[in-house]
Amino acid sequence: MLHEYEELLLRFFSPHFVHLTLEMLLKSPNIIQTVPFYKWDIISADPDDNKFVDCALNAGADYIVTNDKHFNILKTIDFPKINVIDLDAFLKSISTNSTTRTF
Repeated sequence: MLHEYEELLLRFFSPHFVHLTLEMLLKSPNIIQTVPFYKWDIISADPDDNKFVDCALNAGADYIVTNDKHFNILKTIDFPKINVIDLDAFLKSISTNSTTRTF
């Protein structure tokens, strides 16, 4: 996922800024680094999105924050259960509750 972040950030920012940003993420105390041990392959409309689902499940995230419509499939399945919220709902959530784990 870091490679994808790097690729996207490089579209808008200098390589030096992107390097510093990724280093900050890797060293941040509130980041859980995880490697999924199982690949669920739930999102067929955009298989590249599955890495986010796999990591969220492996890390025990309370939900995935995204405005990407491909993740809506997660709202229709019972197992494995992973909640999906959009950015507006996330911002509202963190303004009232700071104890959940997000991905």
